[in-house]
Amino acid sequence: MKKYFEEKLVKMAEVYDVIIIGGGQSGLACAYYLRRTKLNYLILDDQESCGGAWQKTWDSLRLFSPADHSSLPGWLMPKTEDGFPPKDHVINYLCKYEERYDLNIKRPVIVDVVEKESGVFKIKTSAGNFSAKTIISATGTWKAPFIPKVKGIDIFRGKQLHSAHYRNPDDLESKKVLIIGEGNSGAQILAEVSKVANTSWATLKDPEFLPDDVDGRVLFDVATAKYKAEKEGKKFDPKDYNLGNIVMVPPVKEARERGVLKSKGSFKEFTEDGVIWEDGTKEEFDTVIWCTGFHYATSHLKSIAETDTKGKIKTQGTKAENVAGLWVVGYGGWTGYASATLIGVGRSARGTSKEIIEFLKD
Repeated sequence: MKKYFEEKLVKMAEVYDVIIIGGGQSGLACAYYLRRTKLNYLILDDQESCGGAWQKTWDSLRLFSPADHSSLPGWLMPKTEDGFPPKDHVINYLCKYEERYDLNIKRPVIVDVVEKESGVFKIKTSAGNFSAKTIISATGTWKAPFIPKVKGIDIFRGKQLHSAHYRNPDDLESKKVLIIGEGNSGAQILAEVSKVANTSWATLKDPEFLPDDVDGRVLFDVATAKYKAEKEGKKFDPKDYNLGNIVMVPPVKEARERGVLKSKGSFKEFTEDGVIWEDGTKEEFDTVIWCTGFHYATSHLKSIAETDTKGKIKTQGTKAENVAGLWVVGYGGWTGYASATLIGVGRSARGTSKEIIEFLKD
């Protein structure tokens, strides 16, 4: 027993070259590149098992792209029969990716706060303290769901949940459900819930749908084209599609055929039993599902970096402007085009690893 604690203390006292906070797709992509260097790295993941935030998504969620266009660096995701990989397939891929490259991961470890003393980062966690010369924060957004402040929200007596906590429609049968949000999650959850419940769709603006033949492959190409154009100082014109428009995955197409993809517009406020629409009409609901997006899960950085109301810090690419040795990877458009996607994060991860190597040479 004494030897065990002595070994543990030695390990805790070790100063890693890089600690990656977050063991989801972004953290794995960064580790893929770091493992090919001589740097001593460690991933701290707060999940009980592999799979990242995909473990927490709704049961029927599928990727927007075929498997071969949804892969992390180095290894193509195995194909699926129907083209769009389901949640379990993605989780299995991420787990096998860890094994394939023998990535150095410790879990479950909840990071409470990151501090910096004498040029060394001190990471305080549920498993003790860790030290590192550099940090990559790859915690994504899933733990920072956003619900806007709407008049009367606190007096509504029905059930409210964010898409981050929605799993399936099993307990919504025959109920009146309001889906809020004009993005992909709103459309997909509406498509599913409308099969068992009486649904209404509330949106701030009219939902915009991509052409049926445009999926994640095209979206990533658009992101790449935008990246190249702006790097060259050219104007980017998305023309017939927009990166924020709804992808017509099979469940959404089916919902369109049933005539349920119709927004009722926005509402003014909540009542105890429902909402008041902009035209003054009152409607009662049992459940409200907020599909209103996320902020950035960066609360662990507040001691070393100033964050805005969304959790964003000042960066140049993925490198923190005001904190030497800190990088943030995989937070969407903030940290690189398509960086919140499986295939898109590779570019950010590769660039970040190169910058860290150069930083540690000094």
